[in-house]
Amino acid sequence: MTTVWFTSDLHIGHMLVALDRAQRAGVMVARLIPQEVAVAWNDGLLAHNWDAVVQPHDQVWVLGDLSAGSSEAQRNALAWMAERPGEKHLVAGNHDRVHPMYRDAHKWQRQYLAVFQSVQPFARRRVGGHTALLSHLPYRGDHTTEQRYNQYRLRDEGEWLLHGHTHSRASFLPHVHQRQLHVGVDAWHMAPVNIDVLADGIEQLGAEW
Repeated sequence: MTTVWFTSDLHIGHMLVALDRAQRAGVMVARLIPQEVAVAWNDGLLAHNWDAVVQPHDQVWVLGDLSAGSSEAQRNALAWMAERPGEKHLVAGNHDRVHPMYRDAHKWQRQYLAVFQSVQPFARRRVGGHTALLSHLPYRGDHTTEQRYNQYRLRDEGEWLLHGHTHSRASFLPHVHQRQLHVGVDAWHMAPVNIDVLADGIEQLGAEW
């Protein structure tokens, strides 16, 4: 039986993100260990946690930001992703040069499609008994003071939205928006989240809100 998973913001090889995650996890204190150690820890932990739950016949939706975004970083992240089990689909983020916000996005399509079954800027899925939109960007919110990329955010018309981008350790922030769920690894113990967990959350939150 196929299981569906969601994840986002892996940031493979991304030094700044790896340093922040390592500090928060207590792996390094005051950045006293070499930066490459933090990167190896981040990338290795993500690989271990993915491989522990995703089976070869499962489907995984990655909601963007595979790497830091440079050409070399993307190629390295795609090689990392190619080693992971599962049928993989990408909803591109602002660090993925295949996103149509970039003028050269078309040049990256072939490389991304060598690893992913599909690549798109947004998607729509059934999660439990609800329709949910998939986008890297949330309806509302950012991990910076200023909310960016507004022209690439989906318009809120009442649908549930699964998103990444914010790097929040919370999956649901009702004071920000009551119909968006964060699936990024920072909110899910550095691992993909099962569709049934999200469906249960939507059912519970829908009853409350």
